[in-house]
Amino acid sequence: MSERVELVWYGHDAPWYDHGAQHPLRPARVILTRQLIHDYGLVDGRRVVESAARDATVEELLLVHTEPYVDAVTRAGHGEQGPWGRFGFGPGDNPVFAHMHEASARVAGASLAAAEAVLSGRAQHAFNPAGGLHHAMPDRASGFCVYDDPAIAIAWLLEQGVERVAYVDVDVHHGDGPASIFSADPRVLTISIHQSGRTLFPGTGFVDELGEGDARGTNVNIPLPPGVGDEGWLAAFTAVVPPLVEAWRPDVLVTQLGCDTHHRDPLANLALTTAAYRRTASVLHDLAHRAAGGRWIATGGGGYQWAAVVPRAWTIYFAEMAGVQLADDLPAPWVERAGAEAGGAVPGTLSEPALPVAAGEAEAVAEVVEEVRRTVFPLHPTWS
Repeated sequence: MSERVELVWYGHDAPWYDHGAQHPLRPARVILTRQLIHDYGLVDGRRVVESAARDATVEELLLVHTEPYVDAVTRAGHGEQGPWGRFGFGPGDNPVFAHMHEASARVAGASLAAAEAVLSGRAQHAFNPAGGLHHAMPDRASGFCVYDDPAIAIAWLLEQGVERVAYVDVDVHHGDGPASIFSADPRVLTISIHQSGRTLFPGTGFVDELGEGDARGTNVNIPLPPGVGDEGWLAAFTAVVPPLVEAWRPDVLVTQLGCDTHHRDPLANLALTTAAYRRTASVLHDLAHRAAGGRWIATGGGGYQWAAVVPRAWTIYFAEMAGVQLADDLPAPWVERAGAEAGGAVPGTLSEPALPVAAGEAEAVAEVVEEVRRTVFPLHPTWS
């Protein structure tokens, strides 16, 4: 297997996945991430390369989504009138936008291109920052997500003969799409660490959601209370994720790297800093090599401080994938460009000051971890 690392770029030849200027999911976050990765000089054209995304075919989309749904996405995005509300579209989270199918198929195709690179051995690790749309369900849009690109990539891997996949989702919201789609598939382990559904969309992801039938125990959820910061989040992550992924011994590790866990994110209530992303990246990189033969496919995800946080977080992850130590000071041209686009100052460093630990955080996190260990870990031997 090549030790090459690939950044899969969405491209300039397809309509952007763009819900509109007033929507919190901004395409600029992906564009600025790519620019920061390049400005740091990570893409050297030899070991670290940029590759072009492609469009997912309808057949590939149908690995996860229903034919009526794909037809509805296509027709709605071309301006046809129809009962689109039954497919999850309407004012708010999931407005219809022009060329919706084409843009969404490009996102899914970028994750498929990352999967192809890793499965073929052309690259050890591949990252699609435009991806991570983990709320879409087979027959409806949800939570800003039209096609569920992580699930499509996993389904494609299984079609190619991959026997076991581990999916780790660190977004602040429960990774309900892949968890639901593969809830009865004993070949896929899904782990989601997120703010509890008691206080945040989509209202799911509790410890007792374990999977179905022969797959019971392969859906793992770590729901955390609001206010948890770096220390508590990392304690829960390291207590649960590495032992389960190592025991699972996947052929491929797939991750969703949402950074809406950040303390400045406007749509959620966790309190992480970029220090947590640096540590998480290191743990996932180590897991990819120890448990999955080095095969690591990563996608973006949530993150709504689109200039100040998202590019820094995802550049930290990509630098870890590339095995590069970054200077803490951000490149000056990037800071100037991001500030101009954001209409205000953006941070000038990757690192951030530590935040105080919330009262009762350790005890609350320990309670969640103990529930996961008590509920999920006894099911572990059935996976071997």
